[in-house]
Amino acid sequence: MLRIGVDLGGTKIEIVALGEDNKELLRDRVPTPQDDYEGIVRTIADLVMVMETRLGQKGSVGIGTPGAISRANGLLKNSNSTCLNGRPLFQDLELVLARPIRMENDANCFALSEALDGAGKGKQVVFGVIVGTGTGGGIVVNGTVLKGVNAITGEWGHNPLPWPRENEIPGPECYCGKSGCIETFLSGPGMSNDHQRVIRTKLTPESILTGSSRGDTPCEETVQRYEDRMARSPAHVINILDPDIIVLGGGMSNINRLYENVPKLWGSYVFTDKVETVLAPAMHGDASGVRGAALLWD
Repeated sequence: MLRIGVDLGGTKIEIVALGEDNKELLRDRVPTPQDDYEGIVRTIADLVMVMETRLGQKGSVGIGTPGAISRANGLLKNSNSTCLNGRPLFQDLELVLARPIRMENDANCFALSEALDGAGKGKQVVFGVIVGTGTGGGIVVNGTVLKGVNAITGEWGHNPLPWPRENEIPGPECYCGKSGCIETFLSGPGMSNDHQRVIRTKLTPESILTGSSRGDTPCEETVQRYEDRMARSPAHVINILDPDIIVLGGGMSNINRLYENVPKLWGSYVFTDKVETVLAPAMHGDASGVRGAALLWD
């Protein structure tokens, strides 16, 4: 059985074809048409058609999207790619692809991939976190994605930053309309904006991390603030969900020092004497989300 997965991101659309035993057959990625809903639908359809033509067979299609499908009206909601919000993405893709599809939040797809045969394999409760241009989350229990009655399970990024310091209140404005959301601190743009607020200089996360590694004190202080916020935020989740493992994906998950430093910090915020929850990078790296989309048909 050929299973095709599509990961619709804010900057790129990735597609993968999986064969037997989840073996990757083909993968490709193209830039996401910016602020162009019709262009996004057309690009996904073209990618699927080209993939099937190259492989000489049709397959099932699973799609991971930013945001989720509203239970109220069937339209997409909560996407930081705002041109998708209020649009019938699921229906339009089923129409243009001429077949049933499955669609899930991209963080749910990421969590599913890592829970089934990634860093969380064999774990009962897996919390998958994407920290990149945005901050999303998905929960998998015993191999099943938890969706929730409102289709927002795992959306930790749009809760307030826990235990805020005086200088973190009310916090940066978020596209969702609130201020001080976790996403505004822990996303890649969140780190850049934090550095700019303190130092008055705009740097990319990559430049901040490079500066930190070279002994630049302001850059190191920015990274330390990020680590403390990264400790406080999942600590809140651990107090509620108590997962076996938290798996990080997205561009900010490539900060290797997080896996040593954050667990050292979160113990003072978690309501227990010893935190057994593991913090780990995604085993499948950048491919986790698109693999999880394909595995929606498992």
